[in-house]
Amino acid sequence: MALNLTEDELHLLASVPQMIGSAMAFAGRSGLFGTGKEMFVSAQSVLAGVKDFPSNALIQAVVPDMKAADRNAEIAQARSAREWGMARMKAKGIDSADKFRAQTLEDCRAAAQLLTSKVSPQEASEYKQWAMAVAEKVAMASTEGGFLGFGGERLSTGEKQLLAELKSALGA
Repeated sequence: MALNLTEDELHLLASVPQMIGSAMAFAGRSGLFGTGKEMFVSAQSVLAGVKDFPSNALIQAVVPDMKAADRNAEIAQARSAREWGMARMKAKGIDSADKFRAQTLEDCRAAAQLLTSKVSPQEASEYKQWAMAVAEKVAMASTEGGFLGFGGERLSTGEKQLLAELKSALGA
């Protein structure tokens, strides 16, 4: 099935799971090492979309496949999406974690509308599963409120709240 999406729509759908991972990493109080671990898990989870949903044309189109024959093209695609997202954040004045969170939720709602109107129900459902899996994996990557990785809780109140907000915004 051919995708009927503009370049901006593809960039938005490519950026949403990345934004979700970053917003989730900022939602908890994991400290420097915990947040670093969460950002690493976020990147891994986004890239896992290619492997986890091999028959989903949408996910295949928005996630770079580092095992593809033309790796340079995949890297260029990822760079283009990143530059689009960074320019967009700058233009919107996103300069704090709170503004980033609000923009992430707004983009999730926009993505949900796109998914409903422009892709098959199965592709939309799998995209939402993938995006929420990114959020859940990042949330579970580190404990919150402990000391040097000891103690604390696996899922903080802030992370639980953001998970619920993301699920609602995506219609997942």
